[in-house]
Amino acid sequence: MFLIRLPCIILALLALTGAARAGESDLPPFLSPLFGEHMMLQRGRPNRVWGWAAPGAGIKLAIGGHEATAVAGPDGRWQAEIEPPEAGGPYTFTVDGPQHLAFHDVLVGDLWLCGGQSNMEFDLARSRNGAEAVQHSTHEKIRLFRVAQQPAYEPVPVPHGEWLRCEPAAFERNGGFSAVAYYFGRKLQAETGVPIGLIQDAVGGAPAESWISPENLKAFPEFAPELAEMARLRERHAPAYGNFVMHWYDEYDRGVAGNWSDARLDDRSWKPVSLKHGFAELGVPDTPAVVWFRRELELPGELPPGQAKLLLGVVEKMDTAWLNGHWVGASAWVENPRVYAIPAGVLHPGVNQITIRVLKVAADGGFRSPADALRFQLGDGTIIPLEATWRAAIGTDARPPHPLPLGYENWPTMPAVLYLGMLRPVAPLALTGVIWYQGEANFTHARQYRTLLPALIANWRAAFGRPDLPFYIVSLPAFMDRRGQPGSDGWTELREAQAFVARTVPHTGLVVTIDTGDAANIHPPDKEPVGDRLALLALHNTYGRAVVCQ
Repeated sequence: MFLIRLPCIILALLALTGAARAGESDLPPFLSPLFGEHMMLQRGRPNRVWGWAAPGAGIKLAIGGHEATAVAGPDGRWQAEIEPPEAGGPYTFTVDGPQHLAFHDVLVGDLWLCGGQSNMEFDLARSRNGAEAVQHSTHEKIRLFRVAQQPAYEPVPVPHGEWLRCEPAAFERNGGFSAVAYYFGRKLQAETGVPIGLIQDAVGGAPAESWISPENLKAFPEFAPELAEMARLRERHAPAYGNFVMHWYDEYDRGVAGNWSDARLDDRSWKPVSLKHGFAELGVPDTPAVVWFRRELELPGELPPGQAKLLLGVVEKMDTAWLNGHWVGASAWVENPRVYAIPAGVLHPGVNQITIRVLKVAADGGFRSPADALRFQLGDGTIIPLEATWRAAIGTDARPPHPLPLGYENWPTMPAVLYLGMLRPVAPLALTGVIWYQGEANFTHARQYRTLLPALIANWRAAFGRPDLPFYIVSLPAFMDRRGQPGSDGWTELREAQAFVARTVPHTGLVVTIDTGDAANIHPPDKEPVGDRLALLALHNTYGRAVVCQ
């Protein structure tokens, strides 16, 4: 009987081993990407380090004579706390267990999380004197980690990104690195001599509620419909776009199902229209609708060098453009009038195909600029008018009672999606503090920001296990033309909300920038004063330096 059963036992063991291996291969990485070559560990406090391995696996960490151990839990996640050596380095950091990892260029210093929207995201190369700043950006004691954009409808374990040394090459990769964060870190490191690690966790156009957990947003009933819709999409395993309008297109736009952006689509049955009057010519002049426009563009046999552009003027509400089947631009807010640069390799001599999808909501929506503003510009400045010779079809007739999307932005703006996808995977990293440059996306609900921002601060402090985590806020700079008479102004109210939070929430501070900015540009290029003033605030409040900071 024993001889008969032995092969069964062996087969069972092999099956269990195979299952364990399969389960292990399904786990997130052995070590979170937050820890790697060129990384920064926080000085003066235990550092939480984590990753994933087979349940029960033992892990051992070591750096500068300090050691720590951990055991992977039933879900495979392990976490250890290790005391760091003295500030400085470079040190060698090792992780042993199912794998052996060794990183030889590790510094110990102060870690700062740099959060917000596009003005925090605004990269150094685009800032004032950016080319020169990048050229002189080598700082051995500054390290950079950019968290890649990743909206999510449920918690994700792993952020995307890697640690880089602060040098010109770092500002040429993956969209560059925050100018405000760089200038902040540069001044802080120069004044203290302490190595500085900067973690950029920012997304252009993102409102504050996108950075707060679903649980914490329950205190705000106004977000209940959006959270319910997000739950519905999660149950359907819908793509995590992070905005409502893309899901609305997927659900209701015939052009998505029919792949109308394909350059090879047969559109001969579509109705001939002009851009300016296309909605009226299709019978939806005053009602919400999605219309797709297509036409061919004849180009010379030899394309001139230089940047070609598609110019569509002012558009209401949202447009998306393709050229020869390649996506070339989309906007629902900032980029008015629309100017889309054509990527290299998309154009070719002869016949090219343009497709434009427009979601119109207002009665006078669609293409609002004069006909001569609708044009294609070749690299040498040659203009090709675009008003005429289009074919069009209705993708969605959205007149009531047809539902409209809960929001029209085409970037991540849904509540909680950036907390779940980009903030939670970074916690509970040990930090010195947070700098926060955000508010432009919330100016239409400025009074709400008085309670929303404190909720965000409390949420982040809980996530990182620091009830006293310093949180320094950038007051919004000047934007829009000065008016002769006072009136309702969301930006002014938002600044007052930021000041209110800084006065009432402990361990916060406010950097005033009203004397900076650009009346005509929501993304002012002068970022050095902002970073320097944040550094002065941190030097005074966090490092105890006798400097003027306000």
